[in-house]
Amino acid sequence: MNISYFIAKRILSVKRGSFSRFIAGLAITATTLSVMVMIIALSFANGFDKVISNKVFSFWGHVRVQEGFAANQGTTEDFPVQENKEAEKYLHSIPQVQFVEKYATKSAILKFETNIESVLLKGVDRDFNFTRMQDFLQQGKWLAFPDSGYSMQIDISQYTADKLEVKVGDQLLVYFFQSDGTKKARKLTVAGFFKTGLEEYDKNFALCDINLIRRLNDWAPDEIAGYELYLKDYRMADSVSAMAYKQLPQGWYSKSIKQIYPNIFDWLNLQQQVRSILIGIMIIIAAVNLITCLIIMVLERVRMTGTLKALGSTDWTIQKIFLYNTGFIALSGILLGTILGIGICIMQQQTGFIKLNEESYFISTAAVDINWIQVLIVDALAFIVCIATLIIPTLLVRKVNPVTAIQFR
Repeated sequence: MNISYFIAKRILSVKRGSFSRFIAGLAITATTLSVMVMIIALSFANGFDKVISNKVFSFWGHVRVQEGFAANQGTTEDFPVQENKEAEKYLHSIPQVQFVEKYATKSAILKFETNIESVLLKGVDRDFNFTRMQDFLQQGKWLAFPDSGYSMQIDISQYTADKLEVKVGDQLLVYFFQSDGTKKARKLTVAGFFKTGLEEYDKNFALCDINLIRRLNDWAPDEIAGYELYLKDYRMADSVSAMAYKQLPQGWYSKSIKQIYPNIFDWLNLQQQVRSILIGIMIIIAAVNLITCLIIMVLERVRMTGTLKALGSTDWTIQKIFLYNTGFIALSGILLGTILGIGICIMQQQTGFIKLNEESYFISTAAVDINWIQVLIVDALAFIVCIATLIIPTLLVRKVNPVTAIQFR
């Protein structure tokens, strides 16, 4: 028989009104809250990171490939390059790449009645996959492409639409300024409004037909600004960009969207650092509460410790009694915390009851992404840290003198 386990089980089943029992309840509560907060923090941070990253990538892709990237970077007007079939074939062959799409950009002034707004038009062709942006569409539809010529439609952000006071179906007068100082104008019909929630995108960008930009810039039908790569896993953006750069024809460059718009991802990295700090604090709180609980339990049972020593029990045998006790407390808290944490996350996924200020957080409802491996790591780490730290207070058992302890009241 495992005498330490037997005695520990007896201690847990009697003296329901003892002070140590009350402290054990507080320790379970503290551990429960700590584990619950860690799981919720991780799941919410994962969801936030995933949603914001997908918003960025859905609009501009994960990796951008251009010829003469260094010369183009930081400008709103792209230099034309001919479609490179060799580069295009290689990009399609990369296993991590899901889509390869062509694009071009051009600055424009939108005018409706007396209202004026400046935007950067992104030109796309009929192969552009609007499905991934469907959640952003607020009203209307995505622009349609004719069999010849160029589309006379434009998609603008909800922010731009509010500023111009336009509705779906209205015609805008769009001015394009050329490099020689002259300007051209086109009438384009508003096909729809989109809203990404990212201020940098919604204030500055609109979508049009790439053939319109070709016509305005006097580009050839096979000239583009570059290619955008959409990956199967957004976390592979940097590695795919580095790999593509080594294999592309001379003069062609690749950059991940993280390198082009670092400010958004720097902000996301800051959120991850805050998450790590929060998890560290929660682990410390759980460990400190369990240590306090164990010290109180040892001090309350000094007479029991002295009696067991007088009967010949070793220090380690008595230490294990208290370790079994607090181990049960730790496991109970971890189990309850896991159930509550996952329950709140699932409730948020189903109901979206936690709302956010979209102007500050770029999303209107807190996003949740439960990573089950992370949940198991949190549970295992919490248990290991708790048990490792609990060894220290059990050393008090070695200091107990049997004669003095038996007389203790």
